Amino acid sequence: MAALLETKPNSIAAFARGVILLAAALICCSAAMAADDNLYRAQTVVTGQGEPNRIIGFGACLEDVLIKVSGQPMLASDRRLAAYKPKAREFVSSFDYHDQYAGKPHHDEQGTRDRPYDLTVAFDENKIDGILVKLGLKPWRSQRPALGVFVEMLHGPKDYIVTSDGTQSDLQRDALAAAAGKRGMRFVLPETAALTSANVAAAGLLKTPPAQLSAIVAPRGGEAILVGQLVWDDKDLGWATQWRMAWRGRDYTWRFRGVTFDEAFRRGIGGAAQVLSGNGDPGRSK
Repeated sequence: MAALLETKPNSIAAFARGVILLAAALICCSAAMAADDNLYRAQTVVTGQGEPNRIIGFGACLEDVLIKVSGQPMLASDRRLAAYKPKAREFVSSFDYHDQYAGKPHHDEQGTRDRPYDLTVAFDENKIDGILVKLGLKPWRSQRPALGVFVEMLHGPKDYIVTSDGTQSDLQRDALAAAAGKRGMRFVLPETAALTSANVAAAGLLKTPPAQLSAIVAPRGGEAILVGQLVWDDKDLGWATQWRMAWRGRDYTWRFRGVTFDEAFRRGIGGAAQVLSGNGDPGRSK
């Protein structure tokens, strides 16, 4: 009896440890699945919930997912996608709507068909992977390095670096977050105090050694350094942009002009994804 009393607590403790380990494993598995599932999801804005607009939305989301899963932003201009977009619903596993005007009354002549909705679409993983194979690509399933992003914004007399805590960077932070989500990337921005401490200023940012920049964001999880410069051009009514990235002993640069900063960030983050996924040099892609 005494022996039984002695072994009971040990058995209970062992059982409890097993339950805890199993729960932890399930949590980790669920987190990994959630991250993987997110690669196969995309969102776009449609007008109303009618089928014609939904089909168009499916096509737009299909393109985003193919780019996000493969890490190849050049698919955005690939004519081969024209064969897949019209039948995008064949690859959809689920979708849902969110009314952007939820809780707001309809206008006098506005019904639900005229209201803007966020359409979120989840695609079948195997079918998406199959399309990529036919396009000569493959899913980018390895761990994606978090980008340490340093961006100089030069607009007339204003010249500053986008930071994680500067109020003048609010719009740029939102645009970067949207671009990163669209391309399935994680990123961190430098803090103002860290830039000051490291003696890094907006002027000359492109010439700052990557190792010096890495030391600023590494404590916050930044692994690959992406540096950009956006200069406002009155003639083009847009931003002249250049990006620089050093990865595995090679330097990459890519440029474009006459775009919004939202588009500039999408191309910057997309170019970084292209490099990291092994899909070529964004500076040489056409």
